[in-house]
Amino acid sequence: MGTLYVVGTPIGNLEDITFRAVRILGEVALIAAEDTRKARILLGHYGIKTPVTSFFEANERRKTDVILATLAESDVALISEAGMPGISDPGYPLVRAAIKRDIPVVPVPGPSAHTTALVASGLPTDRFLFLGFLPRKAAEQRATLAEVAGIRATLLVYESPRRVRATLANALAVLGNRPVALCRELTKLYAEIWRGDLEGALAQLEEVPPRGEYTLVIGGAPEESRWDEAQVRAALAETLAQGHSRSQAAREVAQRSGWHRREVYELTLS
Repeated sequence: MGTLYVVGTPIGNLEDITFRAVRILGEVALIAAEDTRKARILLGHYGIKTPVTSFFEANERRKTDVILATLAESDVALISEAGMPGISDPGYPLVRAAIKRDIPVVPVPGPSAHTTALVASGLPTDRFLFLGFLPRKAAEQRATLAEVAGIRATLLVYESPRRVRATLANALAVLGNRPVALCRELTKLYAEIWRGDLEGALAQLEEVPPRGEYTLVIGGAPEESRWDEAQVRAALAETLAQGHSRSQAAREVAQRSGWHRREVYELTLS
């Protein structure tokens, strides 16, 4: 039986890869890559001749069985277009399927855009929540942001240049004018980090049209945003009246109020 290696690859600069990752990519029998064209650029840079097969969202289900068959006898490396596989990229179903078959899964850590952006943002790093790509529809996006509005943790969001303005506008409407870092094309030649607040970010993108992929690092809920008990009780009453259980109501109100779920649940009992 082989081993499935989940290998981190550069998010821009080809030098951002570990010695171990290069060695493993050269030793496995097959590399499953989200983008075979970009994979071959990376492999060619390091003189790696390992065969490559495509593994992306559209063929993930079909290719999983093929890769599992290879893993029955040989080692396979899973790589994404950039960064760590499975983080807003294909990979999770294959890893889960391998685990179910008792195939060893070994992570080979590497860069990740959201942690790279976080540490350079100037915003708190002790607590953060990675949201990946938000829903495309405005109403769904605002609902997702409302769920995390009361959380005192830095928020991390991926966004395309085409949608980044709308996402920032929705964040401003739901979260208020919080601090933000716009991180673009990280580790690449024209990498840029703009720091300010959400209003300023929208103004900045009016002056400089968005280009490249963005990681948005948004400040968490300020301390004073924690609701008082009367607000929490009112929200609980409304949520319970909608037919939610005590546990469900406590979870939903906690997400909006800045209270811990256990604190809110205790109020449902009094």
